[in-house]
Amino acid sequence: MTVSLPSEAKRIAERDSGHAPWSLWGSYLPDRQWGTVREDYSADGDAWRSFPHDHARSRVYRWGEDGLLGICDEQCRLCFSLALWNGQDPILKERPFGLSNPEGNHGEDLKDYYFHIANTPTHSFMRGLYKYPQARFPYEQLVAENGRRDRTQPEYELVDTGIFDEGRYFDVFIEYAKASPTDLLIRIRAINRGPDAAPLSLLPTLWLRNTWAWGYPDQIRQPLRLDGNRLITPTLPSLDSYELLLNGSAQWLFTDNETNDERLYGQPNTAPFQKDGFHRFLIEGEQGAVNPGGEGTKAAPLLQHTLKPGETWTVELRLRALVPHDPADTPEDDDPLPFGDAFNALFEAREHEWQAYMEHRLPGLTPDDRLIHSSALAGLLWCKKYYGWSVVRWLDGDPTHPAPPPERMHSETAPWRRLHADDIIAMPDAWEYPYFCQWDLMFHAVSFAIVDPATAKQQSMLLRSPHYTAPNAQTPAYEWALSDPNPPIGAWAVMRIFQIERKQAEGTADFAYLREALRKLLLEYGWWANRNDRSGDNIFEGGFLGLDNIAVFDRRFPLSDGSHILQCDGTAWMASLSLNLLNIAVELSRDEPEYADICERFVYDFLVLTFALNVPAQREYINWNEEDGFYYDVIKRPDGSTDYLRTRSVSGLIPLLAVASFDVQTVERLPMLDVLKSGSWLIHERTSPTWLEANMGRWHNDRLLLALVPEDRLRRICQRLFDEDEFLSPYGIRALSKVYEDHPYRYTAGSDSEELRYSPADSPVAMFGGNSNWRGPVWMPINFLLIESLQKFAHFYGDSFKVEFPTRSGNWINLWDASLQLQKRLVGIFRRDAMGRRAFNGDVDLFQNDPHWRDLLLFNEYFHGDNGRGVGASHQTGWSAVVAKMINQLHRYPSG
Repeated sequence: MTVSLPSEAKRIAERDSGHAPWSLWGSYLPDRQWGTVREDYSADGDAWRSFPHDHARSRVYRWGEDGLLGICDEQCRLCFSLALWNGQDPILKERPFGLSNPEGNHGEDLKDYYFHIANTPTHSFMRGLYKYPQARFPYEQLVAENGRRDRTQPEYELVDTGIFDEGRYFDVFIEYAKASPTDLLIRIRAINRGPDAAPLSLLPTLWLRNTWAWGYPDQIRQPLRLDGNRLITPTLPSLDSYELLLNGSAQWLFTDNETNDERLYGQPNTAPFQKDGFHRFLIEGEQGAVNPGGEGTKAAPLLQHTLKPGETWTVELRLRALVPHDPADTPEDDDPLPFGDAFNALFEAREHEWQAYMEHRLPGLTPDDRLIHSSALAGLLWCKKYYGWSVVRWLDGDPTHPAPPPERMHSETAPWRRLHADDIIAMPDAWEYPYFCQWDLMFHAVSFAIVDPATAKQQSMLLRSPHYTAPNAQTPAYEWALSDPNPPIGAWAVMRIFQIERKQAEGTADFAYLREALRKLLLEYGWWANRNDRSGDNIFEGGFLGLDNIAVFDRRFPLSDGSHILQCDGTAWMASLSLNLLNIAVELSRDEPEYADICERFVYDFLVLTFALNVPAQREYINWNEEDGFYYDVIKRPDGSTDYLRTRSVSGLIPLLAVASFDVQTVERLPMLDVLKSGSWLIHERTSPTWLEANMGRWHNDRLLLALVPEDRLRRICQRLFDEDEFLSPYGIRALSKVYEDHPYRYTAGSDSEELRYSPADSPVAMFGGNSNWRGPVWMPINFLLIESLQKFAHFYGDSFKVEFPTRSGNWINLWDASLQLQKRLVGIFRRDAMGRRAFNGDVDLFQNDPHWRDLLLFNEYFHGDNGRGVGASHQTGWSAVVAKMINQLHRYPSG
């Protein structure tokens, strides 16, 4: 029987085959470009003060652009976004506002409310919502009050000012629908939610990224110009000329995307019209701020209307190529006019196709789970943003601008001269983290696999491309510290993407992707394998490893007395990497026997790492503490003595992630997997056969287990893992045991003395900028990895291994059921409870009960360890989007 593919699936196939460039346009316009390392040209490297929000409206960006729920082409050459003014604000609303890291009492923090409601893999339908207050935006109040508060107090949010009381705001929906890859319909719907009439000015703005001001001969200024009622764009390299049409009449404003040197620096302007021209014209009444000649590199129609209470004001535009990209690339509607019935019908069709595609990917969800599932994926897709940065040009400077300060050559970025980014990348958070983060991106890629496998594969390999990696094969971490080591989960992500796509494709597998990925991952593996610690005993150096302030001391640096921290998670991550690479090689060896040889290397490395972490005979210490039944970091002093840092945190749970099992047929084909036989010589050198037989290479139910954590230690860890007084929260696994709430941990080493206390929400310390906190909250990505590991153990042990869930409850279940129970708790962060409340919204009555707010979902960076309230970055639909994968599994196994 032939199954008809949804229209969106057909577009994805056309994109992937190169038949139609559906990815040319998307929601790629960044939400924030100011305050980033790549825009910082200061001597001291203070990116926040070098390019603050106050400069953003008047100063040209070197490496990108930003806007509010906007779009651009895949190289961010031509950009579209909406600017708004309520008649009260001191600043034209062209981009979301938030505090810089020094201004916030918990680091950088978005202070606007906007929501990602719908998006598709080809960006054929996109819907966003901005909540625009009708009163003057309280910029100064937000800065002052957050500056007054310390780290023990919550952040002061926009809703706390009372500005949304009585519904005195506009709901501004911004929607895009593609008639073809180069024909975009745009609809803006503003709704007055307040009790009184309120004025609103809209400026749907089209502009060119400034690529001409830096002195390169192949880049010249080419303006937009008005031709009758059409705004015409110039033809750019690899981008046709476009026309922007407005349904109706308006006054068109023109200015240039140039810096206002007079305002910022007190120097004469080099161009007659500047980036902030619309702001100055509309708000400051400066008539000469816009170009009366009807041309410029930034243009917008000025639309003004006073909305009655409850009134909806609709604005329609169309952005389309003047010359079709391809003879077959014609709009699907038959209306010769750009607007009218066909315009509305296309929007309805694309919205229906979005819904149909989501239903196709996972049919039969409840309405609430469908809302969560589609919102998570919409946010993931909206957070695909343009990222441009040539480090060599950033270091050396541009021909027409002053040379960068010499201090730049001694920065952490200097060794990365070969990094050249000009890509669409899934950002951790579109505003708070508008740059790639290596390990975040792997979770993004796995989340993409359930809705867009091709993008999942592309994103998983992007940072391993030659123009990103260092000569030593290190992969960059993130722009603030490119050399920081991130958890090596690339092989895990590749294998999961391969497995998810194969399951969805009913057995069809992309082995070419797996082979290509393995080649690149092997180079990176070599870099990791050379990061042994100073004593050379196979305890791998850690450092940042993604867990920010998890430890009592900053694990990136030695202590003042020369002591250094031997991290249990450093070695555990490496063991997990070895097994994930082994899984890839085993999969490839089924049809290509030459991959069997490489399996032996991964088995050997895994054995050595297992001995190093678990076997006392290896050295004078191990990370396992038998008294407490937990893996701890160890502090090693200059005199060689050691001590445990007895803090039970997720770093001590990372060893659980290194687990795999194999069936009889696989072991017969690859005998090196049977470590009791293949590794006998190594066993006699490193430990006793008795220990190994009891703890490794075990057979059960015709499967062979390779696990970093032996069974007896797994049982002891699970007692703490599922203890509600320690790790188990009503909403998942906490990052730090709750026991440290009433009994904080203190440790003194030389002149260093620190305290670690359970803090379930915002960070209590400034470590790593203070905007992330691993000392108690629930983090979705680590929970996801733990759930998968529990399921791997369950696949091996079955009902022979049961745990008390929760501890001391008398409820004994197997590890598979325990993993499903954890997923229910995590999905419960977003589901309505019996009272109709969603945990992530906290105790804000407006968010919980108002019909215009209560079904709008935000996917935070992390969640309160006790009540599930969303904390940290508010649009972290990168890794928090893995909740969609959890819904997939809970739907398949509803009895868990």
